[in-house]
Order: sequence, then C-alpha cells, then structure tokens
Amino acid sequence: VNENGTQQVLPEVNEFKIQEYDLLHISEAGKALEKIRNRMGNAIYELGSWPMFEIAVSHTDKESILHFSMEFLIGRLLVNNMMNLGIYEIAKDGLEDYGINIHDLEELESDAGLGNGGLGRLAACFMDSLASLSYPAFGNTIRYEYGLFKQKIENGYQVEVPDQWLRLGNMWEVRKPKHAVDVKFWCRVVWNEETGKWEHVDAECVRAVPYDMPIVGNDTTVTNTLRLWHAEPSEEIPSNKDFRQYAQEVRDICQTLYPDDSTLAGRTLRLKQQYFFVSAGIRAIIKNHLRVYPSLSNFHEKNVIQLNDTHPVLAIPELMRILVDEYDMEWDEAWHITSHTCAYTNHTILAEALEKWPVSTMESLLPRIYQIIEEINRRFIGYVKQVSDHDDDLLNRVMIIKDGQVYMAHLAIAGSFSVNGVARLHSQILKEQEMKDFNFLYPNKFNNKTNGITHRRWLAYSNPELSALLNETIGTDWLKHPEQLEKLMEYVDDSIVQGKFYNVKQQRKQVLADYIYKHNGIRIDTNSIFDIQVKRLHAYKRQLLNIMHVIYLYQEMKVNPEFRIYPRTFIFGAKAAPAYYFAKKVIKLINSVADIVNNDPETSDYLKVVFIENYGVTIAEKIMPAADVSEQISTAGKEASGTGNMKFMMNGAVTIGTLDGANVEMAERVGDDNIIIFGLKDN
Repeated sequence: VNENGTQQVLPEVNEFKIQEYDLLHISEAGKALEKIRNRMGNAIYELGSWPMFEIAVSHTDKESILHFSMEFLIGRLLVNNMMNLGIYEIAKDGLEDYGINIHDLEELESDAGLGNGGLGRLAACFMDSLASLSYPAFGNTIRYEYGLFKQKIENGYQVEVPDQWLRLGNMWEVRKPKHAVDVKFWCRVVWNEETGKWEHVDAECVRAVPYDMPIVGNDTTVTNTLRLWHAEPSEEIPSNKDFRQYAQEVRDICQTLYPDDSTLAGRTLRLKQQYFFVSAGIRAIIKNHLRVYPSLSNFHEKNVIQLNDTHPVLAIPELMRILVDEYDMEWDEAWHITSHTCAYTNHTILAEALEKWPVSTMESLLPRIYQIIEEINRRFIGYVKQVSDHDDDLLNRVMIIKDGQVYMAHLAIAGSFSVNGVARLHSQILKEQEMKDFNFLYPNKFNNKTNGITHRRWLAYSNPELSALLNETIGTDWLKHPEQLEKLMEYVDDSIVQGKFYNVKQQRKQVLADYIYKHNGIRIDTNSIFDIQVKRLHAYKRQLLNIMHVIYLYQEMKVNPEFRIYPRTFIFGAKAAPAYYFAKKVIKLINSVADIVNNDPETSDYLKVVFIENYGVTIAEKIMPAADVSEQISTAGKEASGTGNMKFMMNGAVTIGTLDGANVEMAERVGDDNIIIFGLKDN
C-alpha cells in the first residue's frame, strides 16, 4: 500500500497478496506484512516518512512512542549497529581477508555531538532498548552542528574548543527535505474575523528539515528512527531584516547544544531551540497520524509523547495550538487529547535545572504559545481553587505563571497524564517534598521509573572478554534476557570462574592503561586498584571530596614513613560547564595534584592520579570495564538516579557511594557485602 492508499506490488511474494486496502484498513495489510516480513527478513517498506511496518503495528493497538529530548548521547554507531544486526564477526573476518583491521575503521567515526550527560545517554539507551523489544518508537531532537564542546586540558585548566563532529559527515543520516516544515517566531497574533482563526503577522519563518538516523534493534526486524531537525532559511524571508543577519540567526539555532544563557540573547536562543524542534516534531507526528486515521480524535490513543525533562515541554502548548487553531477543535477536547498524550520525566530537584522563562521573552518570541499558556494557567487556577477549597498559599506555589516567569515544570505536570522520577528515592522526594503540592492536586499522576541502561552496549559490546566468559559460563540467553545473569550466583565461589574473571579485568585494565599512556603520557600499574570517578563535574557530585581524599593519602605517606597503601590509581573524567567557575577550578586542582603525586618518587609507586581529557561515550566504553572501584559519592538527595553507577557495577566494579539516587536500589539488590555505603542513613 503506497502513500496514496492504492496497491503497490511487492516483488516475489505470491502467497500473500494485498488486495486494494486503503489506509483505513492498513491493519489488515499489516497482518499480511507480518507474514511477509518473516519470510523476507529485514525488508521495510516506506510509507511516507515512517516505516510501513511501524504504522501497521501502531494500528493494531500498539501506541507509537515519540521521545522528545534536547539530547541523545548515542556515541558511535558502527559497532553497535553491526553487533545488533549480528554481522560484526562476519565483517571483521571479511575485512581481515583484505588486510584491514576493523578497529581502525571504528576509530574513524566521531561520537555524535547530540548530547552531554546522563539525560542524553538515558534517551539513547531507551531508543536502543525499544527497538530491540520491537516497540515502535521515534526520537526527536536537534541536528547540532557542533557538540557541547571538545575539552582540552592546557596547563591543568579546561579549555573549550568546537566539537566538529560533522567534519567528515554523518554516514547514518538521510536528509528528507520533502518533510520540511516552517516554524514561526517573532510575530503579531491577530484574529481574522473572516476566517475565524488566529493569524501570525510579520512572522520570522525558519525551515525545519528532518535528517533521519536508524536505531537498529538487536535480533529484530524493527528499525526505529531518530529524527534530527536542522534549521535552514525559509523561502519566506523576513522583510525587516538583512538576509545575512537572518541567515546567521537561523544557523545559530542548530549551532551548539546548550548555548550560553548568561545573556538575554543566549536565553532567547535556548527558548528558540526548544520550540523549533518541538513544533517541527509535533507537526510531523500529526501528519503521520492523519495518513492512517481519518481524524485526530484518537490521537492520544495511538501516540505517547514522552517529554525528557523540561526542555521539550513547549510540546504541550504547541499541540494545543495546532489542535485549536489549525484543526478547529474546542478547547476541552483539545486539552483532553493533549493531556492524555504527553508524559513528563523529571530528572532533577535542583532549582537551577527546573526551567523558568521570563514572560517578556516568551511573549515576544512566541506570542501565540504564550497566549495558550496563559489560558492553560487560567483554567488550572480554577481547578486548583476547586480542589484546594481556595487555598491561596497553595495556589501561589503551583501557578504556572507567576512573578513574571513561566514555570515549565508546573506546565509539564498540569499537561501530562504521567509524571515520573528516575529512581525510587528521587520520585519519593518529588512526591513528598519538591512537588508535594502537585501530588496533592493529582494524587495518581506521579510514579517512578528507575533509570536503566542497555546491557548490550555497556557490557556485551564494550567488554567482549567478559561477554565471552559469560557465554562460556551461563550460556548466551542473557543477551536477550539480562535477568539470566542471576545464573552467575551458582559460580560466585568457583575459583576457576574467579580466576577467569580476574584475567578479564586485567585485560580491560591494560586497554585503559595503554590509552592513558598514549594520551596522557602516564604509565600506570595495571596491578593497582583502578579507582574511577567519571561524570559531569558539579559540586553535588563531589569530585572535590574525592581529590581531597587523594591529598590526604599523599600527605600521610609523606609525613608518616610507616603509612603505606595498596597501589591505587585514581582516574577522573569530567566536563565542566564553560561558565561554571567552581567546577573548572576543581579540574585544575585535580591536574595540579596529579603533577605533584605522579612525579614524587617516594609515592608514585603507590599512588597515581589521572584526568582523562574530553570524557564521552567512546572513552566510557574503555573506562567502565576497567574499573575496580566505582565512585558514586554525590550529596545524598541531589543525584536523581545515575546510570554510570549501573555501568560500572555491571562490569564488576565495587561501588563506594552514598545512599542517593539509584544507589539505594542497587544496594538492596546486591546486599551490604557487595557495596560500600557511607554517610547519613534514615536509621
């Protein structure tokens, strides 16, 4: 069935003939296609911009998952995709026949500059897992021209240089200009009596062009899509601007992730970025929905829009705008559809990360969106008064618009059918402290979804030696069913398995040691304990506490000749936000300590300190399997979840940490004997 709803002949398929189904009957075509798919393997027939199989699936009562996120920290894809397709070893052997080392080809690929930290990596793991579980899921983000930044260390200080991840192109993306849409900024909103619609007068239009990247599932015929939106000049060039100025402003939208927001121009650009990809993504989803269904009345039954933190929350008023302004829906019906389509994941309780936008900025940049938010707020106030018996104090705390600011987390909660935290402790803090007023207003809306990771990338692919040992010991079912790893409990006291695991760990430590010598010029002892802390540098993550411990150990060894420790290598990796003075000073401190400790002949055999430059996904794949000790020492109550803690433990590192984030649940699962917890506890 093609885009126009007429029959398309499928080659060499005689048993399963698709008889003139139109798009309203595509579920029947989907059933036939399922049989055809089983015979023809990975064949996928395109219907418009989404794979036909996915639309067929969504029409047979599976909802499509639309994941909106400012970040998708997907890393390199060559190895991951070949492994998921089951062709890695074939490709490796074939290249060897031509004298080509596959690892040399792997090194040619850049880490995609589409993310920064745990939020982006979580989104990437979600997409990988959803495809592997055969769920139809589609990501939406921005096609950033540059990543956050490439970190250089000069004289111990962090220096930011452009991350030109697209310098050799992106071989995974497919540009789809026929699905481009215009996004409007800076305009006057006028009611047209003749048409009975709101019109955007003197709008500055920006063309949003999609670039689609495949998300290949493991051992499945489902391939989902990550859609990257790229900003280009529209054919409707604004008359009040010089073209060069307009073109530069358009380019700025996709130039970099998280532009500096210390100025009004920077804050406006961030808001512009958020609306740009949200507006384009919502329009594409609606267009695809209407290819299959006659109306939008069942939109919320067939689509779930997952809002990854507050960055994409403008999806709520944008969906309302489209339903009310472009499809003439009454407000109540549009709100029912919107609030039953959107779901919000909260990633933090830190006030600095709970976004607020000045009314003046939003009203001038996105006037119609602000009008809709005003109406949402007005009706929300009515609801709060009714539920709270006119509790003015509560009302003041929860209002969406107050003190000249739009509170995006409040808008997200009011406009979503589900609000989740990302660890049990985090969700508990949200419900009982930070968002307790909203939990009172919506008692069934809050829930917990503890973060997870894909064990394929972070164990099977990044640690092939351990993967081989697991296959040899418990079989291969764990790759599809990670719960099968519990079979290892039968071998915990097996000295032979213990010895093999030790050898695996030593091999991975050697890989990391070689990398460090090549890039840092520091020789480290692979028989030393690799004590590692790698994550975004922030005060609450307490890299400062860790390096103070190193200073303590060094000073003790210098003043007390009897004081000796088992040889230990402390390894750090972290980027600091360019304007975060404290974090950048901690990086300088770590490197200064390293200069002293590593060059002191009295202590260097026992103590080494390494700061790994430009920490990212690819480097993490070398670091996680090599760790003996995983540092997860955040200030209790501040780390929402963490995922590095899971990657380290999955590769056999001992966790030392506070009862914070997912550490709490990890400690419960592994027991006190297998995790070292310090700091205050409830009891």
